[in-house]
Amino acid sequence: MLVKVASAANLGLETIKVDVEVHLANRGLPGFEIVGLPDKAVDESKERVRAAILSSGIEFPAKKIIVNLAPADIPKEGSFYDLPIALGILKSVLPFSLPEKSLFFGELSLDGSLRHTRGAFLLALFAQEAGFENLFVPKDSANEASVIKGIKVYPVENLFELTNHFLGRKLITPAIFKKSEIDERLPAPAEFDMKEILGQEQAKRAMEIAASGSHNIIMIGSPGSGKTMLARALPGILPPLSEEESLEVTKLYSATGNIPPGGSLVTNRQFRAPHHTASQVGLIGGGTRPQPGEISLAHRGVLFLDEFNEFPRSVMEALRQPLEDGHLTISRSRERVEYPADFMLVASANPCPCGYLNHPKKNCVCSPRQIRKYQKRISGPILDRIDLHVVIQPVDVEEFSENQKASEFLESSEKIRKRVALAREIQLKRFKKENIYSGQDARYINCYTNAQMKNSHIKKYCQLTKEVEQLLKQAGLKFQLSARSYMKMIKVARTIADLDGAGDIGIIHMAEALQYRPKIYEDV
Repeated sequence: MLVKVASAANLGLETIKVDVEVHLANRGLPGFEIVGLPDKAVDESKERVRAAILSSGIEFPAKKIIVNLAPADIPKEGSFYDLPIALGILKSVLPFSLPEKSLFFGELSLDGSLRHTRGAFLLALFAQEAGFENLFVPKDSANEASVIKGIKVYPVENLFELTNHFLGRKLITPAIFKKSEIDERLPAPAEFDMKEILGQEQAKRAMEIAASGSHNIIMIGSPGSGKTMLARALPGILPPLSEEESLEVTKLYSATGNIPPGGSLVTNRQFRAPHHTASQVGLIGGGTRPQPGEISLAHRGVLFLDEFNEFPRSVMEALRQPLEDGHLTISRSRERVEYPADFMLVASANPCPCGYLNHPKKNCVCSPRQIRKYQKRISGPILDRIDLHVVIQPVDVEEFSENQKASEFLESSEKIRKRVALAREIQLKRFKKENIYSGQDARYINCYTNAQMKNSHIKKYCQLTKEVEQLLKQAGLKFQLSARSYMKMIKVARTIADLDGAGDIGIIHMAEALQYRPKIYEDV
């Protein structure tokens, strides 16, 4: 007897249909084989399925069972196929039929219960696009899938419950569709509030500009000057993700299993802070079976690289293309996967190995050769891709107590976040007509912030007066700006103008943008 059960496989962020074909032969010795390029986790499904069926009080058929995962030329991995394999076997021994246009997906425990399984959100998107009507997933993964409209999502707690549903004994109630409503009043969780940071007003302003336009920023200063604190306060001034951005990020987190049981849409911008010992694969992505790295998990959010100089040179240089393109293609001999990687880079570093170069009170003990070698660990092409360069001066201890008393008068993250949200809203309206939704590449060409502008956008939305253009030209000659840096200054000035509520870029906006551009290592 041959039974076909529809399931799916996730290849990167793409999902393809997989037909789970279960054949029970009346002849031959009892056995259980899975074919169709299964990996170790899929092959181990045999034992999980057998134990789950027996634990559900159903006799396991003593027949020769062959399971084919079609198409057979595509590698299958993970525990997604436990449920469809079990249903294929049960359908041959129990009098029930499977509903048409249905997908089945989930990992079985030995006691017959279904465990939270990664990829439910991607599966629901695929079901919607492919015309499926019903989706049977583990109960803990139902919230993740139920946000997709037009699909009946059935939360399955265990195998026994599912068989009773198909036998008509006790029906499973579909999960209620949860509309994606983003509450812009809720800030992202942050470790620090901006009002807790004493002094560093220029650096706070730079962080506000960076957050408003999603610009890359690097801070260099002595140990204890507040670089890390500023970076970790950044999530508190970032607005939540828009609905379109939320769908993009949720796809990534669903594919990697980073959505917890019972979780749903990712609504806050993610803050990723890998240690400087992270490998290139861990940061960029890759592996034998390509997986997204930290830069993709920071998509539409923040990637904080503390002690930037301490990262291996090869790891830092691998950031070049993603910083420019906003997406990453990982190619292997048998597989090619694309992941989005449009993130805001926040980097911090010391000016020299000892950290006290140009410190007002402490003497630097590094030789000129050590300083040059240390500073050159960050290459020119990487610095050229960073929009805002900020030198962090240490706060004097005598001023510290005075500032502490005045901290109650400092601006809170909530107040700054309101300005940032208004500036982002201006940009969303500006680029609304520029967003093109066409096929799989739509996530790469959507434009939400000034930092994402291409040259055509700059020409259209950043027209400069003669005075502003003359100022920029003079600065370009003085600072020897590259063509990329020249365009980045216009983008930053556009963001400052948006924060100011100005329609056109003025002299004051361009002048403020230019103070963040000179290579910081020339100033320290």
